[in-house]
Amino acid sequence: MSKNIAVIGLGIMGLPMATNLVGAGFAVTGYNRSPEKTRALAEAGGTAADSIAQAVAGADVIITMVPDSPDVEAVLTGEDGILAHAEAGAHWIDASTIRPDTAIALSAQAREAGLKPLDAPVSGGEQGAIDGALSIMVGGEQADVDAVQDVLDAVGRTIVRVGPSGSGQTVKAANQLIVAVNIQALAEAVGFLEAYGVDTAAALQVLGGGLAGSKVLDQKGQKMLDRSFDPGFRLQLHHKDMGIVTSAAREAGVATPLAASVAQLVAATVQQGNGHLDHSGLFTLVEQLSAVPAETAESSGAAA
Repeated sequence: MSKNIAVIGLGIMGLPMATNLVGAGFAVTGYNRSPEKTRALAEAGGTAADSIAQAVAGADVIITMVPDSPDVEAVLTGEDGILAHAEAGAHWIDASTIRPDTAIALSAQAREAGLKPLDAPVSGGEQGAIDGALSIMVGGEQADVDAVQDVLDAVGRTIVRVGPSGSGQTVKAANQLIVAVNIQALAEAVGFLEAYGVDTAAALQVLGGGLAGSKVLDQKGQKMLDRSFDPGFRLQLHHKDMGIVTSAAREAGVATPLAASVAQLVAATVQQGNGHLDHSGLFTLVEQLSAVPAETAESSGAAA
């Protein structure tokens, strides 16, 4: 029997995930604070809900994809929230990126209310969500993972249980650390290459074939060359994530000097009003710190 799925949060990631679930044959009902996103889901074959209560009514699986820890808590525990309206025994998959300690606390609260919680943050960006090729790091009980494996398979390609509740969020924090440091390194490398007037597109091609190659280089290098920072993942959200990393590392007594440095660079870029840019927009700060004249930056981008 096909599962009824509710998706709460139809943003850059949530909408394509919900659309892929529709394509996989699930009955999908979506809710988003901006109603145009629910209309987009309806056009793809899903059902638009006017409230969380309406979305989760009769749902076998509830997926949340919202920006931050307070948002997840509000969606779960609010008067119109999941706990107040979901049926006992429903599976709750939180695909948001939030604090590990918050994930542990909310999972316990959900389980006490009769739900089966998993923290399952994702990596792969907007394109990964569109392609159904996300990497999903799952925290929770193995039996609960097994029960929703078909749902996870519809939106992800690499799906791994990494431990009990909260573990998925811990691994996602590590993911965001690695990605941010890689983006900053790539931004500095592009600035360095452009300063010497080399063929930057050719340079990134050959770098991508060696040990310097990475998905960050593949997905973000051209955006830097083109100065095209339409968001696949907003800097504002990565700023939030780096706060999670540095806070959790401090609590664990782990030294993360690169994370701390890049967190400050991300914060500075956001404070300059660029939080709406893709996280590859860290390159704008490299240009500023390098005092690259605007006409030079424009000519470099055009030449690349």
